Amino acid sequence: MMFVGDSLNRGQFVSMVCLLHRVLPPHAKSMESNMDQSLTVFRAKDYNATIEFNWAPFLLESNSDNAIVHRVAERMVKKGSINKHGKDWKGVDVLVFNTYLWWMTGQKMKFLKGSFNDEWKEIEEFTTEEAYRVAMKSMLKWVKKNMDRNKTRVFFTSMSPLHIKSQEWGGQAGGNCYNETSLIEDPNYWGSENKEIMQVIGEEFSKSKYPITFLNITQLSSYRKDAHTSIYKKQWSPLTPEQLANPVSYADCVHWCLPGLQDTWNELLFAKLLFPN
Repeated sequence: MMFVGDSLNRGQFVSMVCLLHRVLPPHAKSMESNMDQSLTVFRAKDYNATIEFNWAPFLLESNSDNAIVHRVAERMVKKGSINKHGKDWKGVDVLVFNTYLWWMTGQKMKFLKGSFNDEWKEIEEFTTEEAYRVAMKSMLKWVKKNMDRNKTRVFFTSMSPLHIKSQEWGGQAGGNCYNETSLIEDPNYWGSENKEIMQVIGEEFSKSKYPITFLNITQLSSYRKDAHTSIYKKQWSPLTPEQLANPVSYADCVHWCLPGLQDTWNELLFAKLLFPN
């Protein structure tokens, strides 16, 4: 099984590993990453099985492909470049894709023609929805060409919601997920997630000749404003006195605590895997 995508998909990968590793004795399991951490592999030795994570936040080649250093001022992807990562996906039995958050730049997405090493770069700009459609078409075309439907199950996890504006659920202005300890109980709640992106997925997946199972985790996750890592995430640099005095300023309302919500995502994946109908 391989999870392919961004840090949210990495969270789902870690959740799956945590759910399974407890039943394996220490000598029968291992976890290792390659030097640049673009590939992490959990191995269940007695079963000749692996659960893997491949860092590819856009699925296409991008200037954010370094799994460690990927914060760039101007995100850019290379058109028609899915094979750059795709070579690592071949031969797996279960493939779980995600890509969403990195496309939400708030501005037009830049597509590169040519190489990132070119001194002079030819760039084409797309709206968020247009760019995302290009990525979906590329993924679906790659799957059809390289995967055997009799051997490989392919899943796609929908967008993971954010809880960065407490006003969206009736909270006070300036707040976010920090100090939230209860669910959003309004069954019709929908935050700031991009419905146009969901429409793109629906339109493109409906054309696919290869059966792809859609894991719709968006609505069920949107109620869980209490489930984020908030101020308890790992900090990569020391917090300033100003940040420490205002926890809302550094609360992570994107990623999720483990154990927690992403275990539910994997229960859904498990159910769809064993009971596809």
